[in-house]
Amino acid sequence: MKRALAIATASALSIWAAPAQARDCATMAGAWPGSVLVRQATMIDPGPGWAPTTDSFYKPLPVHVPLCRIEGTIEGNIGFELWLPATWNGRLLGAGVGGDAGVLNYNDMSRRIGEGFATVTTDSGHRSSQAHWMMQAKARVDYEHRAIHLTAAAAKALVASFYGKPADRSYFLGCSGGGRQALKEMQDYPADYDGVIAGAPGPYMPLISVRMMWFSLAQKRDPAGALSDADWALYEAASNKACDGNDGVRDGIVENPLACRFDPAVLLCKPGEAKHCLPAPKLAMLKSIIAPMPDEHGRPMDKGLLPGVRTRPGPPSPLLRAMWADAVYRNPDWDEGSFQRTRDLALVNKAMPELRADSTRIAPFLAHGGKAILYQGWQDPSVIAGPTIDYYAALARANGGAARLSHSVRLFMVPGMYHCGGGPGAAQFGGSGQNTAPGDGSRDILWSLIDWVERARPADMLVAARTDGPKTLLTRALCAFPKRARYNGKGDPNVAASFRCVADPVLAARLAR
Repeated sequence: MKRALAIATASALSIWAAPAQARDCATMAGAWPGSVLVRQATMIDPGPGWAPTTDSFYKPLPVHVPLCRIEGTIEGNIGFELWLPATWNGRLLGAGVGGDAGVLNYNDMSRRIGEGFATVTTDSGHRSSQAHWMMQAKARVDYEHRAIHLTAAAAKALVASFYGKPADRSYFLGCSGGGRQALKEMQDYPADYDGVIAGAPGPYMPLISVRMMWFSLAQKRDPAGALSDADWALYEAASNKACDGNDGVRDGIVENPLACRFDPAVLLCKPGEAKHCLPAPKLAMLKSIIAPMPDEHGRPMDKGLLPGVRTRPGPPSPLLRAMWADAVYRNPDWDEGSFQRTRDLALVNKAMPELRADSTRIAPFLAHGGKAILYQGWQDPSVIAGPTIDYYAALARANGGAARLSHSVRLFMVPGMYHCGGGPGAAQFGGSGQNTAPGDGSRDILWSLIDWVERARPADMLVAARTDGPKTLLTRALCAFPKRARYNGKGDPNVAASFRCVADPVLAARLAR
């Protein structure tokens, strides 16, 4: 494995090009077309290791290569950073930002700069310290889609000027809100990037937000039924135990939750029982949350949660509240108790119509040869998996069927993975915020995308790892949807090579809906 990695890395390094007559970094400062202002352009000599100071949750790793650090704004309010390595591989990489943004993704930038990418990120048009930014129409639209597009255009111009040549290829990597940004690039700005990676993208985020808001409020109104993190862990463990082994091996990982059958009624506390069970009010709440969410007339608004998927306990997140208090009602003191599912879904769609990223009109992206890889944790508690699968199915229906779509867009479901990482499964495969494997398209989803775009080699399988610090505990095969991994019955169950990708009729049926 180490020798294979060395060969793959050497292969990647062999295509890196020294930059043409690069400009002096300091000369990049100043005004540029498109209302772009480079406030600072600083040559960084990392010495033993350098990292920018930040309060962002995208914590940087130490950088060990020299680079030109460009800090700037677009239209006055859109902040961005562009890092230009002294040794460039000819590619531009956009790094997406999740949640309510307002920060820069130093994590993915610092992970990839050493691989030779010019890397760029944006705060999406506001800073995290800016209160009630959703009350501003421009800030909302920039957050929805404009900031990512304008940043891509600015980065391309700056790259071309600095290196004396444009980027050969451009890629985008993001998860959660960053995954949604990747979808918006594919849908609305098909020429920005040659390839995009969209992790946990939440194609119809307003509806997922309604679900999270509604059930948070339901538990606030019914304290006896409110579920703690321990309650969710009990449910998750019991469900996983019931369905583990469906892939041919019992390893604590449920390969396909769609094929899982588990009745949470078995968790009901018996008379005199108080531990490792749920009292009746909590069981009732659990059943209501995992079931399809009804509207005010009892009609389902979604398909509910997959077996074993837990949710975040506690009150609504600040982002959820801001969507209605600031963007819809423009009232910081809005009474969340007045929330109504159908009405407030319609209102947020009106206030932020481009927050949705579920358009299937991607013909221009496909026409110019664009490639996209979507990935999603099956057990994601924040951006649930079902809508991502259904969006991929909708893309197939609208673009010539699943077989034709797979020539340009593929989906990888990750068994046992939570939101963008973590969980009982193998969740390290080069996604946003994850460990990288430079040049190895079998173990790094970004390099897999590069192989697809530049060498016409699409991935049918990726190898994911579960790690503990530098130690790899196990590896598992991730299969292009609608296939799944199945154990061969004789190999080491902790090694991906002991699994193969097989057709799954349950997944195929979901894709065909």
